[in-house]
Amino acid sequence: MSSYGLISMILHQKGGDVWAIAEDATVYQALKLMAEKNVGALLVMRQDKPIGILSERDYARKVALKGKASKNVPVGEIISGNMITITPRHTVEECMRLMSKHRVRHLPVIDEDRVAGVVSIGDLVNWIINTQSETISQLENYITGGDYQV
Repeated sequence: MSSYGLISMILHQKGGDVWAIAEDATVYQALKLMAEKNVGALLVMRQDKPIGILSERDYARKVALKGKASKNVPVGEIISGNMITITPRHTVEECMRLMSKHRVRHLPVIDEDRVAGVVSIGDLVNWIINTQSETISQLENYITGGDYQV
């Protein structure tokens, strides 16, 4: 196991809220939901199964820059069909590698055929920063003779 921890630990900390939209919804409806929930991406569903992710980047590149109207374009038309998923047992380090390799910023977490959550690059970076801060604090306490807690 990586010293950075498992995705299950991140999901436990952040909660399992999953913001999703149907593939036949309009991009406008998706953007509105993203704004309401203050998220940068939504899971796209077909009959309770994830089929892709719609991000603000998808909107910018596949709708706005092409002069299309977000109220007329269905979400399913602009998502890429190549969705990378992970499990709660993946490590943070493994997920960072997957995100870098596939140039994605969000990974759906699938646990026994159900969506358990979505982790973003921001979630992973925050986890790493917090883990490093805790380690530094423990080392400083150890060196100065303070209370050392594992």
